[in-house]
Formats: sequence, C-alpha cells, structure tokens
Amino acid sequence: MFATLKLVFVYLALGPAAGLIGIPYTLMVGDVSRMYRVAMWIAHAGVRAAGIRIEMTGLENVPAGRSCIFMCNHVSNLDPPVVLPLLPGRSSVLLKKELMSIPILGKAMQLGKFVPVERGSRRDAAKESVSAAADALQSGLHILVYPEGTRSPDGRLSTFKKGPFFLAQQTGAPIVPIALSGTQLMMRKGSNAIEPGLARIQLLPAIESSAYATREELMRAVRNAIAQALPEEMKPADYLTMAL
Repeated sequence: MFATLKLVFVYLALGPAAGLIGIPYTLMVGDVSRMYRVAMWIAHAGVRAAGIRIEMTGLENVPAGRSCIFMCNHVSNLDPPVVLPLLPGRSSVLLKKELMSIPILGKAMQLGKFVPVERGSRRDAAKESVSAAADALQSGLHILVYPEGTRSPDGRLSTFKKGPFFLAQQTGAPIVPIALSGTQLMMRKGSNAIEPGLARIQLLPAIESSAYATREELMRAVRNAIAQALPEEMKPADYLTMAL
C-alpha cells in the first residue's frame, strides 16, 4: 500500500498544478504538445515513485513517419501510465467516456484528442468514436488501443473487439501489437494496492491491415502476435487452437 500512496502523492502534487497552468496556456497558444510532454513526465514519475521498473524493447518496429495504432493487451489499471509515456511521438487513447468528466484531467484529455468510447454504445456513438480516432490519426497522432475492451480478469489474453480493426482498415494505419506483462501482478483487478516490480513492454513487428482480406483475419493475426509474445501464464486459454 505504501507504493500506492507514493504514486498518488506524485499525481496529486503535480497533476492539478500542471492542469491549472497547462490548460490555459494550451488554449492561449493553441498547441497541446508541451502540456502532453509534461503530463507524460508526471505519469512516468508516478509509476517510478511506486517502485515500478520498466523494460521496453522493439521501438525499431514502429514505422517511421507514419501514424500507428498501438494495440496492447490490458491486465491492470497501471497499463496506461506504464505504456503511454514511453511510446514515440504523441498518442491519443481510446478510453471510457466517463473518464472525460474528471475535473481538470478530463479537459486535458479533450485537448489531447483522447477518444471517448461508450461501453455497449449505440451504433451511431461507435461510429463517432471511430471518426474521432481517424481524425486523430490524420492529424499525425498515434492511437493506443486496448482491443480486449476491458482488463483481463486473470491476466490471460481475452477476446478482441472488432472496432479497432475497423479503424485500421478505414485509415490504412499500421498496427503495432504490444505484449505487456508484469503489471497484472502489481495491481490486480478489483484492488487499489500496488506492488513494486518489473513491467515488460514488447513492441512487435507492424501489421498492415491491407495484407488481410477480412477484419476477422486481421484481428486473428494481431491477437496471435500478442499471444505468442506473452509468457505462458498469460497466453489465452484457446492459444493451442489459435496456433493450429
């Protein structure tokens, strides 16, 4: 629990002040990039204060000069602050719509072109989310997506939602799969307690959506790539079937 308190202290000590200064500054100059860098620095500082060490490999797999869709497995609430600050360039994120209503943070995420998604939303709301994500990609941003839609209850890779793959096909943006491990042991689903440890982030070779005839084939290729890179205890229950 001491690790949790240290992370919260860093975020409460630095976050509100950065927002109160950064949001007006961003609105005045019309450029969110500086506030984004400060926010990522704070996010990374918080996880480091909590005793979380990070090992990242595969940056050479990110296509140069192209906006990418990073697709990562999701096992913990720690995943965004662990992964996002270390991605190259500037990234938007597909996230739960209710997070956008958090004071200061919500406004900062709007300025950063983060994309709200409604769980079980109407078809027109889903189209709006895809349109907003496509706009972010076309403006030169990357997108970070958790294609499972929610955190895995047991750390194993679960099934994927189709929406992110529709986005990839619509925009032609390359998909960079990410295999993340370690955070499932540091902050388990249903708990706020953080245990210090090592998080491993592996950026895998990019996958072009144009190389696949159907959305299902593309989704299968990305899921299989992540599954292969995960440790044995995090592979999906149907992994042997996938490998056939």
